[in-house]
Amino acid sequence: MPTREVVTPQQKDSYRQEGYMILPGIIPPDTLTMLREECSYFVGYYDAQMDSAGVGVQGLNHRGKRYFISMKYRLSHRLWRFVFSPLMAQLTQAVLGPNVYLFYEQWVVKGAEQGMKFAWHQDSGYLVSSGNDAYCKPYLTCWCTLDDVSEANGTVYLLPHSRGGTRHKIFKHTKENATNDLVGFTGDDPGDPIIAPAGSIVAFTSYNLHRSGPNTTPNMRRVYLAQYSDEPIIRRDGCLQALAVPFLRDGRMVYDHADDSADRYGPVVDP
Repeated sequence: MPTREVVTPQQKDSYRQEGYMILPGIIPPDTLTMLREECSYFVGYYDAQMDSAGVGVQGLNHRGKRYFISMKYRLSHRLWRFVFSPLMAQLTQAVLGPNVYLFYEQWVVKGAEQGMKFAWHQDSGYLVSSGNDAYCKPYLTCWCTLDDVSEANGTVYLLPHSRGGTRHKIFKHTKENATNDLVGFTGDDPGDPIIAPAGSIVAFTSYNLHRSGPNTTPNMRRVYLAQYSDEPIIRRDGCLQALAVPFLRDGRMVYDHADDSADRYGPVVDP
């Protein structure tokens, strides 16, 4: 475990009261370099997939503009070292308790000068909209910045529970045909923009409403997003929703890289 305190009492209180907390510059420099290198690889990987299919749009992905590249950590020989690191162990245990599972992971990238916005939504809204209305417990999203984030390059905007009314509620989400986004909020509150340096982690609940603006800068805006739950998330049909990779059990790190295989956990359904 890291020797210094990862989550302060003030940050934990912010998470409990408003649903999110900001840990600025918490990711070590060598880990940040690794995440950037892996991100470059997977953007190229996805571009090649779209080129092969002869398409420029694939689900929420728009070539050169916006990428949501998910469930690829098993294709990397080193990404697991961050996802299941002592740093993430301390962070996740601080808010989820002694038992933690990796639920989902993805790259979120906005292209230079044309990176698209992303509509107001709750992460749990995507889960419920996919047919899993049996599971309504909030899980944890860790939004990890690979670049300095600002309003200019399309940072995330969060609505605190006290303003969004989201402490115990998932709103109905409707599909936006032009982008394939699900929209869960159309109010006037612009949300609070997250301004943070590269290597920061913004941790928020899957109930918090959030959105992001376009990237108007000449550089990509890259984020790695890891999501964790305190129990496996099971659909009504008995299949797993995404992943349920054991990370912590009774406060101890139990993840075994050698025993982590794609077919170990049974049928899986993406969010």
